[in-house]
Amino acid sequence: MKALLAEYATFHDPGLAPEGAAMQRVLSESFLHLGYEVVTPQTGDFDRELVRLAPDCDVGLVIAPDHLLYGFTRILEEFTKNIGCSSLVAAVCADKVRTGEILRRHGIPVPDTADSGPRVVKPIHGCGSMGVRITEDLPGEGEFAQRYIEGEHLSASLVGSMNVGEACLYYSGKPPLVLALNRQIIDVKEGMFHYLGGETPVEHPRGEEIRAIARNTVTVLGCQGYAGVDMVIGDRIYVVDVNPRITMSIIGIAAVMEEEIAGILVEASQGRGPDEVHLHGRVRFTKKGQVTRL
Repeated sequence: MKALLAEYATFHDPGLAPEGAAMQRVLSESFLHLGYEVVTPQTGDFDRELVRLAPDCDVGLVIAPDHLLYGFTRILEEFTKNIGCSSLVAAVCADKVRTGEILRRHGIPVPDTADSGPRVVKPIHGCGSMGVRITEDLPGEGEFAQRYIEGEHLSASLVGSMNVGEACLYYSGKPPLVLALNRQIIDVKEGMFHYLGGETPVEHPRGEEIRAIARNTVTVLGCQGYAGVDMVIGDRIYVVDVNPRITMSIIGIAAVMEEEIAGILVEASQGRGPDEVHLHGRVRFTKKGQVTRL
């Protein structure tokens, strides 16, 4: 069996390259433990490498910033079995305004838009905390503003089973599996948000409610494979971002999870992922991939 892990930032985005390399390392090790041969792009011509490598692989997964994920995933889907979110879901989630509108229509709390006072301004097509800031200024071109929510920054890491495409072969109706709740370590300097890493797994008094909202979020959007739901826990539980892809939390989760993440992703793509996972201990992880047991 052969798996293609196509990580974009190593060749094209020095700022995100350490995160991309760390996520690719964890996934590669997991696939190797299961006996897969792992192949990765060898040049910066990412599109051409996908076309060259994917036809000879049994499964594939793209790791790329949200606004680029759709195009690369669509290429991957033409040549092999994608075990991540579909290209259509990636396209929807890349538009943060559109995603918020969809969630709001389904009764999932998201921050209201803000026209005055302190607000969070972020790119409509962004990745992580890049370009996100607290300000009273109006959003610029390609940006939008939301009401600032005071509260805890948590995320939920989930794996959705096959729910779109090839339904006759793989659809099982299994609900999304929550791997873990994670605390996000966010630093705010001169109004700018900086993601530094996180801790996982974490317990929370409202844990069941948080998990239910996360499951509902990925179900509404049609996410399959690994997805991350970022939330702020304030007067309500607000969804502030949805990542239809591998996130940095996988670094910590893989360090404490008994199961192999690669096996979970492959099984979920066939509609038969596990009902639960087993986590042992707790870790802190940095955006560069360093993991420390707590």
